[in-house]
Amino acid sequence: MMEIRVHGRGGQGSVTASELIAVAAISEGKYAQAIPSFGPERRGAPVVAFTRISDDKIWERTAIYNPDVVVVLDPSLIKVVNVAGGLKSGGTIVANTKLTPAELQKQVGANVKYATVDATTIALKELGAPIFNTPMLGAFSKATGLVRLESLIQAAKEKFPGAAGERNAKAIERAYDETRMVGG
Repeated sequence: MMEIRVHGRGGQGSVTASELIAVAAISEGKYAQAIPSFGPERRGAPVVAFTRISDDKIWERTAIYNPDVVVVLDPSLIKVVNVAGGLKSGGTIVANTKLTPAELQKQVGANVKYATVDATTIALKELGAPIFNTPMLGAFSKATGLVRLESLIQAAKEKFPGAAGERNAKAIERAYDETRMVGG
């Protein structure tokens, strides 16, 4: 079973990103669950969401404390939250940042695989808004291979029909192409 923790800020789509990863995995014949984490958070406050993917049924329904993959939607969280906290040995951090993967590795310090993409610029260009969740799906796919790019694009098009779905598909694809990786 692979466990994913998504860090973002309220209103950036952390829960939606978690759900779309699960939907894409299910469309590929895997078992998956998306677990939102709600509390007194408000727009802009740090939030997390969780996803599990497995070839077998998933019985566990708890929060994820030791993820295999961490996805960081908002680059400011890297300095505010211990995004590498609990990350399994050999894990992966996929971050929205202008830093190179090597620069992020120096900043975070964990000996894991790093993948970075400037999802902020992609979101502003392709979506016209600072909503980083769908571009980060492309980066997630490239960095982990847990779900195919095509499955994530289809999940986004189903969630956001019409022109919005097409814009999100373009953002996902562009982020996939622009993701850089180091480590592992």
